[in-house]
Formats: sequence, structure tokens, C-alpha cells
Amino acid sequence: MEFKKLNNNEKLPFISYGVYEIKPRKTKEAVLNALETGYRAIDGAQVYYNEKEVGEAIKESSIPREEIYLTSKNWGQQFRI
Repeated sequence: MEFKKLNNNEKLPFISYGVYEIKPRKTKEAVLNALETGYRAIDGAQVYYNEKEVGEAIKESSIPREEIYLTSKNWGQQFRI
């Protein structure tokens, strides 16, 4: 996996595994497989309704949590201006 070094010296993977349209009952296994394959970035969103399963997979994986980058998008209604 290639990484991009950020200004704060963190390394961000170039490629993320997206969980869009993965049914919750299949998400945990899919994310575990992605992590085993070498992915270290997972991209999700509240609207996908599979965040719980993503978290379970990360917790159960043998990859240290600090090596996994997790991004998520919130519903627009969650923000107040």
C-alpha cells in the first residue's frame, strides 16, 4: 500500500476501501477481508447504515487501530450553522 505523507507527518493511504451499498450483514466480513488484503483506510457514512459492522470488523482484526484510517460522512441535518 502506498501512503502520502501529510504536513503533520501522518501517513495517509492512497486507496480507501468504500463500504457504500454493502449490506450490514455482509459488511463485517467484507471489511475484515479488505484489512487482511492490505487496505488501511475505510470510507463509510451514516447513510450506509453499516457503521456498527465496520467498527466490529476493525475491533476484531489483527491490525492495530492506530494503523487504520477511518473516514465517515454525516447527514447534512447533523450540522448547524
